[in-house]
Amino acid sequence: MSRRKGLSHEEKRQKMMELFYERKDFFQLKELEKIAPKEKGVISQAVKDIVQSLVDDAMVDTDKIGTCVYFWAFPSKALSTRKRKLDDLNSRLEDTTKKLKTSHSKLEQAMVGREESGEREEVLERLMQLESSKEQLVKEIKKFSDCDPEVLSQMKAETQVAQVAANRWTENIFSIKSWCKNKFFIEEEVLNKQFNIPEELDYI
Repeated sequence: MSRRKGLSHEEKRQKMMELFYERKDFFQLKELEKIAPKEKGVISQAVKDIVQSLVDDAMVDTDKIGTCVYFWAFPSKALSTRKRKLDDLNSRLEDTTKKLKTSHSKLEQAMVGREESGEREEVLERLMQLESSKEQLVKEIKKFSDCDPEVLSQMKAETQVAQVAANRWTENIFSIKSWCKNKFFIEEEVLNKQFNIPEELDYI
């Protein structure tokens, strides 16, 4: 004789839900572990995990009263849950349909004047040629950017700013060296060596 095939996980879930719906009562886990094997063929060792999975999916309710934990599920709640899900899906379907219609409308408007034709193809080909030519010209211009009067003028202005800044810091260094010599009687050579100040430091 062939062995009887055991129930799959989903079949056990269905059997447990049948038990709750048929009994329409509140149960402790120990009660379910005794009833399920006899009435639904779900072995007692699997009851705890099956019930917990149903609780996790909000198909079975649970609550702790004192030291006891009770489980229950009524058909009315399942019907209400299914109705809520159906209403939600219908609402999302309606929103998606509206967005799809809007997208189709925008696409049709965008395609106006872009119908395929020989003239349009010629214009697009000419546009590609002009863009290619522009790219080549930009490359050529970059080769001579060092001789551009505007570039040279900008470099000159930036050089002047850098010179003023360098001289200002040189002046600051001289002032600090003078203050240190007068305040702490330190020789200039010692200061230069201590702070890595070049002997030939001078204004630009």
